[in-house]
Amino acid sequence: MQSKTPNDSLTIMTDLVLPGETNPLDNLFGGELLARMDRASSIAARRHCNRITVTASVNHVVFSKAVPVGSVLTIEAKVSRAFQSSMEIFVDVWMEDRESGERTKVNEGIYTFVAVDRTGAPVKVPGIVPETKLEQERYDGALRRKQLSLVLSKKMDPQDATELKALFL
Repeated sequence: MQSKTPNDSLTIMTDLVLPGETNPLDNLFGGELLARMDRASSIAARRHCNRITVTASVNHVVFSKAVPVGSVLTIEAKVSRAFQSSMEIFVDVWMEDRESGERTKVNEGIYTFVAVDRTGAPVKVPGIVPETKLEQERYDGALRRKQLSLVLSKKMDPQDATELKALFL
């Protein structure tokens, strides 16, 4: 199975924030944004492995700026690291100013997807080769995030979490 690059999975979705998707302050509901991020991540994961993919977890989300009604929102998702059957997807969310067109990063998140066959059994996915400094940073961080998740869920002994130990020792 040949490795791929993060750009092979790049997914860009641009959409308008409509009144029915906003809260009483006329800002986009957080859950609506999470759903959009999940869809973009799903497409990125499928592009990476050409298989059925399912959301395994939402590992991290940061809502750093409200998104008002009428805003143009762009969601960029791509695989940051591939493991055996799982893939970490990093998602960046940008908002365009209605007047100037200037883009501002308003959110980011990290999703984990698993590739499965038609019966739902996990299947192997291609590896990934980062090409830029940011892709390398996200690739390196993915192993630490995975080990932390495994330790917290008691699926890995903390003594075996080599990447985490390296941070503290």
